[in-house]
Amino acid sequence: MIVVDTNIIIYLYLPSPFTAAAQAALIKAPRWVAPHLWRSEVRNVLSRYVTQQQLTLALAIAIMQEAEALLRENEYDINSAQVLQLAAASGCTAYDCEFVALAQNFALPLVTMDKQILRSFPQTAVALEHFAAQ
Repeated sequence: MIVVDTNIIIYLYLPSPFTAAAQAALIKAPRWVAPHLWRSEVRNVLSRYVTQQQLTLALAIAIMQEAEALLRENEYDINSAQVLQLAAASGCTAYDCEFVALAQNFALPLVTMDKQILRSFPQTAVALEHFAAQ
């Protein structure tokens, strides 16, 4: 089981240089968890792709439904004080710190490609490509 941030979820469904690594991570750790925030962030990315005509609305909806199925029963609320403390100490966004907090709460790795998170939380965060290659 791993905590994944929004980018990892997006890499799984939208072709990118990191798609193969996201697929390998899913094979290696098929149970992904995330804070509830992931839904809004993924919807935002998908809506941008639709607006820029890089994705049809129907495909965006299908991707969202598939992602929701993947994370069903693996979404969690995060304590606001914990998130704010992590953000204040690291300079990372509160959005990013929701994923960090969840990983810390469950003593799980946070798989990400976010350089600031990787620098600020080396005991918690692991780069996607490193995780997939282990």
